[in-house]
Amino acid sequence: MAADELKVGILETGRPPEELLRRHGDYPAMVASWLGVPEAKVKSYGVLDGEIPATPAENDLWIITGSRFGVYEDHTWIAPLEQFIRDCRDAGSKMFGICFGHQIIAQALGGRVDKSHKGWGLGPHDYAAVDWPAKLAPAPENIRIQAFHQDQVVEPPKGAQRIATSPFCENAALWYPGFAVTVQGHPEFGKAYVDDLLTSRRGTLLPECDVDEALARLERETTEPDLAGIVREHWRDF
Repeated sequence: MAADELKVGILETGRPPEELLRRHGDYPAMVASWLGVPEAKVKSYGVLDGEIPATPAENDLWIITGSRFGVYEDHTWIAPLEQFIRDCRDAGSKMFGICFGHQIIAQALGGRVDKSHKGWGLGPHDYAAVDWPAKLAPAPENIRIQAFHQDQVVEPPKGAQRIATSPFCENAALWYPGFAVTVQGHPEFGKAYVDDLLTSRRGTLLPECDVDEALARLERETTEPDLAGIVREHWRDF
């Protein structure tokens, strides 16, 4: 199946701050742009509004977005989303999880997510590939993508394989053989959006020193196009 034939369902679990939405678009638009698939082949579902797909068969690949919410919080849409994740796994569907998506897939399958004592991960972060599956193409020399999180997967579920790590985030990427690949970072976040997001939350949600450090690294070249290529070309091998 060619990339332009791939049908992608994007499960929207969060939205950008209102003041940034008009300039940068919503998370499904960011994901579709990063992945590089035609707009006509992408359908988004407002999961945080209670919109859960009827069946895993509606799309070839499901992508779960990031969110300001915690996967362990008491929201009415969390349990139905977890069930849909398990339904996709059982149906042989494929998934890719981003940040919150990385965490909710782990939690739905028996892992544990919590706030890290290490604090905020912000801006470009480097992750080393470890035990990288051969079927997902040669292991990247380095994975550098944007980060914006406090929560981390502290206990991966049984059967999940760690495929990228860093001193700050041990479980930076996980592979669920036959089902999913997930990453803690945000390959869909562009530099301009991260700049605006960090600046808008400096001194309120985010400590000033952490933001200043992240902004100082913002000009570093990131490798999110490489990750998009892996997803487009190897999603069937997840």
